[in-house]
Amino acid sequence: MDVRPRTDEAEPQDELAARLRLLQELSGLGVRALARDTGLSSSSLSRYLSGQTVPPWPAVIALCRLVKRDPRPLRPLWERSSTPLPAPPRTSRQARPTPRNDLPRDVPDFTGRHNALAAVLAAVDSHRVVAVDGMAGVGKTTLAVHAAHRLAADYPDAQLYVDLHGFTEGREPLDSGSALRMLLAALDVPSERVPQEGVEQLAACWRSELAGRRAVVVLDNAVDADQVRPLLPGAGPSVALITSRNRLLGLDEVPPVSLDVLSPQESAELLARASGDPGGADGRLAREPESAAEVLRLCGHLPLALRLAAARLRHRPGWTVGVLVDRLSQGTGEFDAAFAMSVRQLPGSQARLFRMLGLLPGSTFDEYVVAAVADVPVSSARAVLEDLLDAHLVQQPTADRYRLHDLVREHARRAGAQQDSAVARERALGRMLDYYVHATAAADEAMAFLAPGRPATAGRAPAELPRFTDKNAAFAWLVAEYENLIAAFEIADATGADVHVCELPRFMRAYFARRCGTTHLNHLFERSLAAAQRLDDPLHLAEAHSDLGFARYNAGRMAEADAAYEAAEPSLSRAGTVGARAELAMRRGYLRWDQGYVQEPLELFRTAGKAYETAGCRAGAAHAAASEAWAMLQLGHREEAAQRARDVLDMPHTDPAWPPTLTARITLGVAIAGDEPDEAAEHLRRALESARADRHLNNEAWCLNCLGVALRRMGRHEEALASHREAFALLDELFEEHWKIRFLNDYAETCRLAGLPEEALRLHRQALEAAPALGYRHEEARAHEGIAVLLEEADPAKAAEHRGAGQAVLREPDAVAH
Repeated sequence: MDVRPRTDEAEPQDELAARLRLLQELSGLGVRALARDTGLSSSSLSRYLSGQTVPPWPAVIALCRLVKRDPRPLRPLWERSSTPLPAPPRTSRQARPTPRNDLPRDVPDFTGRHNALAAVLAAVDSHRVVAVDGMAGVGKTTLAVHAAHRLAADYPDAQLYVDLHGFTEGREPLDSGSALRMLLAALDVPSERVPQEGVEQLAACWRSELAGRRAVVVLDNAVDADQVRPLLPGAGPSVALITSRNRLLGLDEVPPVSLDVLSPQESAELLARASGDPGGADGRLAREPESAAEVLRLCGHLPLALRLAAARLRHRPGWTVGVLVDRLSQGTGEFDAAFAMSVRQLPGSQARLFRMLGLLPGSTFDEYVVAAVADVPVSSARAVLEDLLDAHLVQQPTADRYRLHDLVREHARRAGAQQDSAVARERALGRMLDYYVHATAAADEAMAFLAPGRPATAGRAPAELPRFTDKNAAFAWLVAEYENLIAAFEIADATGADVHVCELPRFMRAYFARRCGTTHLNHLFERSLAAAQRLDDPLHLAEAHSDLGFARYNAGRMAEADAAYEAAEPSLSRAGTVGARAELAMRRGYLRWDQGYVQEPLELFRTAGKAYETAGCRAGAAHAAASEAWAMLQLGHREEAAQRARDVLDMPHTDPAWPPTLTARITLGVAIAGDEPDEAAEHLRRALESARADRHLNNEAWCLNCLGVALRRMGRHEEALASHREAFALLDELFEEHWKIRFLNDYAETCRLAGLPEEALRLHRQALEAAPALGYRHEEARAHEGIAVLLEEADPAKAAEHRGAGQAVLREPDAVAH
């Protein structure tokens, strides 16, 4: 086998591509125009110009002739490029994911718009961005999606679509930050690389991700230029197609394409094609030309209204066109005439369910929430949704998700307000809120984030909920439903459904932990506390204070966390609930340790364990025991810590990823690292695998840091340093700087023992600077002690000063710095 390097043989191909790009520059044409004038495929031409593929010799001749250049000097270079050695297989950490394609289906009966389509493609070719504007229902989205499908072959890395809800009745336009998060998620950008706050930072991340890709992005239904400007691609080849009911005058650099209604001829052609009319003298439309013309008038030559009218005519072979005119004439407007006509053909139960869809808050929904809102079995909801799909009243972007066009949603809401009583609509809205709380509780239970709390009590549990086979399925549901859950929370808050406001964020903690969303979670729990105060229910009030304290703690706001936990105590005394008291004791234990208390955390974990046992909560008792072992380790009691951790690991359970085992394995691995290094390494490896499988990035960083501590105790300093560095690289991507304070002193100690005293001193001083401001008194004491050790020989007086300061920081006399 010939194993010579490929680089030497690949140079002619690269040089040929460079020469071809010079020819393109001489032509002054974009890829699409150049392909048209040379008779080449634009996708093939892109590959020739990028060096991915060697063009056939006739293609080289065609390019040269276009710019009046002699192709013969290129013949030797082309011949050397045509027989390169095969490239070695690429190696990467993971296989390249399948390119994302979110584009809605391209309508098979796309009609007219020849000039508009040509203008869109030309604008994309010259400016890489185009804005399509026009009135509602005129076909802006259809044109943009059709153009995007035409462009897909030339932009193979991703085809993305996002509805910006600029004119969606009953909801605010999608803010730029949320849209950017959706687009970055569609590109499978890991959440740890996505900035947590700031539209400018998100936009920069988005432009950076697009820079190396060839993607086409449809930004549908924009409200104004300010909303869409941060979403535009920057440097690189990617393109964007924008639609809006307004002309986006603020986007001076973006060429506009304005749509008017279809011409009478185009309207007639669309009605015929969409209705399945055979044409000619035998067609219904040809037999009733006056009625056909009246249909076009009643539909206002608007493509959306024409399609809805055509769907009724197609599915009613016994109708004359005159019957269609009569039904359209009963409506109050062009859109409502078409929508109402479609709805009137539905049986009463289907029409009622359609009206209920107008109450749903988000962009997409599934059959379970429809069943809950309509108070019907899921099988019935699924059957009705299929009928609504056939009538073009509902769309199905994916196999298990549905959506309503904005105009259809508006009609459903108006029809519901006119035909259903206020009491019926209020009850349906309540069933929707009940569904989202109970479904989220089921997802939370499947994810097993912490010791299970009490079940949802808001409203009434629906008859059927989604079944989550594992935590990954639960997390996927939360991701898909996130927009709806936040909208449901807002509706609950606005309508005074305070129990729902209290409970919904509780069941989203596991989601936010994996999304590193501490800022948003704090905001939700602040409002949950206000709802609990309105309820004046002791248990809800205690849980709300405790949850807000937990959110504050995870955001590094220690003093506020302490105050929230203190505020929970009086309500807990009134509520008398063992589980809530145990949960609060666990949370206070971790806070107390960070605040510089030493023995108190251990007692709090033991108190929590006894309370969980009294309540019959095995998982909670195991969590408490694992935390007790961790506290023993911090106090320097390694043998006792190891034994307690083994007790936890020996507890019987059926879940291979049982959450208490993570803390137990970390504790055991660090505790026995010096005496039983092989077993310690295995426990820490399994803990790290579990954190990664769980997609909990903070836990992954914790595992990496503790692995570094254990490797240091084994004397494997270089490996220890690598593990610490990996932990900090992960923390750098979390955009939550306060998490670093937990690991700086461990990293510094490893640096000291690895012979890097200057780096160790820098890290200890970094910890000393951050800890007091955040309230991490224990880490502050450890930083003083670490600096004292480093200064012991060079400056004994300064070392003594730091040692004394560290002892003064801790709140208990028997503190032990580990």
